[in-house]
Parts: sequence; structure tokens; C-alpha cells
Amino acid sequence: MKAMRLLLVEDDVHLSQSLLELLERESYGVDAVYTAADALKYATSAVYDGIIFDPSLPGKEGLSVVKTLRDNDVHTPILILSDKCAVRDIVKGLDAGADDYVCNPFNQAELLARIRAVTRRKGDFKKNRVTCGDLILDKDNCELQHVKGGAAKLSLKELQIIEFLFDSPHQVIKKESIIEKIWGSDSDAEYNNVEVYISFIRKKMDDLGAKTRIRTARGIGYSLEDTL
Repeated sequence: MKAMRLLLVEDDVHLSQSLLELLERESYGVDAVYTAADALKYATSAVYDGIIFDPSLPGKEGLSVVKTLRDNDVHTPILILSDKCAVRDIVKGLDAGADDYVCNPFNQAELLARIRAVTRRKGDFKKNRVTCGDLILDKDNCELQHVKGGAAKLSLKELQIIEFLFDSPHQVIKKESIIEKIWGSDSDAEYNNVEVYISFIRKKMDDLGAKTRIRTARGIGYSLEDTL
């Protein structure tokens, strides 16, 4: 099962900490930020499955952050969590590009259900079997398959890393982005951790006789290349 990673944007430190504890109990990986600048910086990294966003940010009209993300083709689901609950506020939030709107104070069970709903929406746009060159990634069965037959089982970390590469073929994915996506920005994971799992995946690709390759951009990261 793919681990879900969320970005929490909330300037109230106490509320942010409470939400962080709630979400981590539900096995989400969470990065918490407190300013509009950090919200934009983190949200554009493409490592998140969902964003929980309080638009009452200091120094900037919060909904402009949502608009900026959408204008820059960041389609990560956004759930607004706000104490502004008049109809006009909800309409403004949804029109700005948010996918859902929850009023604070909130019911924990309802909030978690809404989060599950918006993150499922992102998954609806992704097929569970995707192809690059002569390789097929079967996410349901955690397998890497060759188009002419043969399959290799993947560990959870291997699946998460190769899925990240399959999502953006022919684009260099930075090692930092892989660590953030798979281990979390607060983890002790280092470049060596990424390199080890990449070597595992490459070995399985070689065993399948695949021509598709993971190329190294020295000092930067990796890209999945169709060499057919």
C-alpha cells in the first residue's frame, strides 16, 4: 500500500501540533509549515498526496496561495480548514481551486473522512498499471513486469521509488525529492539510502531483460528512460 504524504499549512502552532499528532496516528506522513512562502515552496515539490490548508496566513491573503498553485499546474488535492464558515467564504475557497472545505472547530472523524476522500481523487487519475518502454508497473500486485512476460516483486520502498520515477518519465528526479517523498523531510535518510534502493530496482530490471533504464544525473538524481 502506498504511504500517503500530506502537507499541513497552519500558522497556529498549537492547532498545527494537534493536527500533526492526529494525522500521524492515522499513519500519514506529514510536513507542517506556517507561512505562505513555505506553503508555496513545499507544495510545488510534487511529493504530496494532499494539502490541508488554513488560508488565514500572516502577511498574505491565503487564497492567493491556492490560486498560485493552480495557476502553476500543481493539482495536488487541497482541503481548506478554516474558522471562516460563511457561505461566501466557502464559495471563495472552492472557486480559488480548493477541492473541499472543512469548518473549524471540526469533528475529527469527519475531517479524516474528508482527507481520505480528497486523496482518493488524486488516485482516480492514476492507473494502477502504467507503462514506460518495455516495463509495466503493476501497483496493485507490487510488481515490475516486462511487456513480453516475466515479473519481479517489489518491496514497499522499491515500489514507492519506481512509482515516483514512472510518474515523471524522462525527467530528473532529485535525490532530495525522493527522500522527502519516501522517507519524509524530517527523516535521517541520506543519499546512500536512495542509491541502495535504486541499485535493487536496477538489478530487478536487468533480471527482466528490460531495455528501459534508470539513468543517473551525477550529483543530482535519477530519471526513467525509455531506450527502445
